[in-house]
Amino acid sequence: MRYYRIISYLLVFFLITSAIAFIPFQKAIVFKPNHSDEKYAYILVKNEAYFQIKYTHSIHLSPVIESYKITPDYHVQQYELMYEDFAIGMPANAEEGETFVQKDGVYTIKNMKRDFPFFHLRIGQVRANHTVIFKNREYPLSQTIKPGTSVKVEIRKLNFLSQWKGVNILESI
Repeated sequence: MRYYRIISYLLVFFLITSAIAFIPFQKAIVFKPNHSDEKYAYILVKNEAYFQIKYTHSIHLSPVIESYKITPDYHVQQYELMYEDFAIGMPANAEEGETFVQKDGVYTIKNMKRDFPFFHLRIGQVRANHTVIFKNREYPLSQTIKPGTSVKVEIRKLNFLSQWKGVNILESI
């Protein structure tokens, strides 16, 4: 009888441990390489619903900041874009429902509601210096992701095993 009780306890312990290890529970911003087996990078988020991607434009060599929020359905919504030069690759005006502001040599498109389930980003090799800004701190992505790597940026829940396999950007720098 005692043998069965021990086996029962071990089975319950195994089931609870498995559930904890494999059931996704922690929301994260995930930067997953598209064409390699490199580890993915992530930022764990609780109630923080906002982040930014900052980079140097490859032609203008001026800063660009894209601002995003995490929606309740785990999409990424771009709500603002700031840049200093018009030319190639940058919008000349706001779209319907958006606001275009020019102040002190900086152009800002506000009230954007561009919703994406994910987006792709290539980590710059030379000048771009892609940086994620989270909770007012900057984290250069080249510190955790090899420059030149194309990544899929998405919001998803991670389990303990997934967190162990990836690289937490906030802890690696």
